[in-house]
Amino acid sequence: MVKNMQARPERCEGDFSGRLVVITGATSGIGYHTARKYAARGAKLLLINRNREKSAALCAELRRDFGSDCDDLLGDLSSLADMHRLGQALAQLDSPIAVLIHNAGLYVTGRTQTVDGLETNFALHCLASFIINHLVAEKLREQAHGRILLVSSEGYRFAVWGVRLDDLNWERRRFGGLRAYGAAKMGQLLLMMRFAEHFQGTGVTINAMHPGMVQTNTGNENGSLYRGFKRHVIDRISQQPQVSADALYYLGASPAVEGVSGRFFHLTREEGLAPPARDREVAEDLWKIALSLGRLQ
Repeated sequence: MVKNMQARPERCEGDFSGRLVVITGATSGIGYHTARKYAARGAKLLLINRNREKSAALCAELRRDFGSDCDDLLGDLSSLADMHRLGQALAQLDSPIAVLIHNAGLYVTGRTQTVDGLETNFALHCLASFIINHLVAEKLREQAHGRILLVSSEGYRFAVWGVRLDDLNWERRRFGGLRAYGAAKMGQLLLMMRFAEHFQGTGVTINAMHPGMVQTNTGNENGSLYRGFKRHVIDRISQQPQVSADALYYLGASPAVEGVSGRFFHLTREEGLAPPARDREVAEDLWKIALSLGRLQ
């Protein structure tokens, strides 16, 4: 991990004309620059955002700057109802999905719950991508191609002892922002491993990427103390989010990663996962829990 922190991503200069790319959380930060990157290479874009005005403005910008075919879907990815609605909408698309990028995220220092009573980190970072992937899986299998990319984080390592399956909602122990974020990201990686097995031999791949230390709006939901620390310390030593966009384009478009699945990349350099993120027994149990919590059975 440490040696990769200063590395620049590999770049892909290929064209992506006419192929559909779906990106969640595209109105700022990594998602915004990734949308522009794919638009500049000719991709058709379907953006999943929460804010109607910002989403419409972004599509208008991409049409103006690149002549893009851009559309959007609106929804709150912390809501089970919206996760289902959006996943079903993707499953019913006539066009094949070339790349599906799960980028939407946040970082909260205090414990919060969603409208469904779920801990927010787990709902947004783990369950949302699981439900959408589950609902769109059959479409992708029928296409016989497609790449799913999870914007993950080296922060999964904050869950040093792995995922507590008996307390995903953080009701039995003291909440810690970094630990909860890390556990949700680790859960996402465990489920990625199961999806990779599910898609084996179909032409569909799923991989996760740490986006590097870049400037984003993540964490702005917290109090003034954290926002001040982020602005004066974190952002000053962070790179620009275009770096992450370059990596997400490479992982979505490059022939070099064709057929590669179930891997974790630090930008574009593959890394081995820590043992708790490779625990197949926990992954299987989490899969069953996610099916139940996600109202998929």
